[in-house]
Amino acid sequence: MSPLIEINDPALSGANTILIDARAGQDAHQRYLAGHLKNAAFVDLDKDLASKVTDASQGGRHPLPDIHDFAILLGKLGITPQSHVVVYDDKGGAFGGARFWWMLNAIGHTVQVLNGGLNAAVKAGIELSTEEYTPTPVSPYPVSTEFEGTVDIEETGNAAHNESRVVIDVRETPRYLGQTEPIDLIAGHIPGALNLPYIYNLDADGKYLPAETLRQLYNDAIDQVDHSQVIVHCGSGVTACHTLLGMAYAGIIGPKLYVGSWSEWSRRDLPVGTTHR
Repeated sequence: MSPLIEINDPALSGANTILIDARAGQDAHQRYLAGHLKNAAFVDLDKDLASKVTDASQGGRHPLPDIHDFAILLGKLGITPQSHVVVYDDKGGAFGGARFWWMLNAIGHTVQVLNGGLNAAVKAGIELSTEEYTPTPVSPYPVSTEFEGTVDIEETGNAAHNESRVVIDVRETPRYLGQTEPIDLIAGHIPGALNLPYIYNLDADGKYLPAETLRQLYNDAIDQVDHSQVIVHCGSGVTACHTLLGMAYAGIIGPKLYVGSWSEWSRRDLPVGTTHR
């Protein structure tokens, strides 16, 4: 199954399909109520897909929630191992959409992201709902002990200087180069990491580029490195998931997520890079 689904796919309205609207920002719920796909349940990036931040130097600005709390959330959303889950957000999947996709994959559940997000539905002329949708809850989702496919700060730092590994920073180039930093305390990047902004994944309509185009884009960055030795990060482990989704769509399976990302690294008094690798 492709990790992406198009707005005209009949599977979107299948009997076993559960729609998830995963937005981010202080006004995320208000935006959801202003218009969302019919029967889409709301999930908040900050409240549901991350744990509360007590110290960003230990896990970054969007640390993963406890896996058992996530299992309870999935149960409240009516998601079982047999559910066909489709998730979207209003930012082309770059925020909550891809993060939710990654988290479900990390517990072994296949999930699809609506290509183009909410904007694709608007462009297709689909009538949006303004009513809160309440799913029928089920038992907590059966989970293992941890999310699969993550690496920590030490492994990431070592990998950035290892010729047999690649660390990819998907933030905008001015942030990577230390020219500006609108969110975190210090500008720059992890020394040795290369820059491949997540926005390169998208076309002018906010949809993913064709799989073949993305495969070439990623392979140019990864070169001959084994896919399992690739680490992707961003500011706080959210938009990195957008590139991990693009990689999966392009058939590149195995790259890992550094969840803490720059928000953790930049608070540890560690070396900072300000030039391209």
